[in-house]
Amino acid sequence: QVQLVEFGGGSVQAGGSLRLSCVASGYTYSRGCMGWFRQAPGKEREGVARIYATGGVALYDSSVKGRFTISRDNAKNTLYLQMNSLKAEDSAMYYCAAVEFGASCERPDDIPYWGQGTQVTVSS
Repeated sequence: QVQLVEFGGGSVQAGGSLRLSCVASGYTYSRGCMGWFRQAPGKEREGVARIYATGGVALYDSSVKGRFTISRDNAKNTLYLQMNSLKAEDSAMYYCAAVEFGASCERPDDIPYWGQGTQVTVSS
C-alpha cells in the first residue's frame, strides 16, 4: 500500500520561504516520477513541479520557475519542495503525488497516489 505523507506547510509573509517534504512508503520510490500539485479554494488542482527518476530532470510551472526547487533523496524516500520568494497567490493546499515507473505525472488525472496535503498560507 502506497503512502505519501507531507510535512512543512505553514503561514509566512510574502517574500518568505518554506520547505515541504513528502515521505513515501510502500512505493518503489526510486523509479517513478514524483511531483507537487496545489489547489486553492474554488480552483482546480494544478501542477507545480515534477521530477523524473531517470536523470533527475525537474520541470516547473511558469508561475513558480526560478522561485521553487524540487528535489528528491532516494536514500530517504523523500521528495522536497523548497519555496522561496513566496507570494500571496502561492497560498493553497499542496499535495505530493507519485506514479509508477514510466507513467506521466504531469496532470492530476495521471496520478494514482496522493498525499493528504499540507496547507501553505502566504500573507501580503
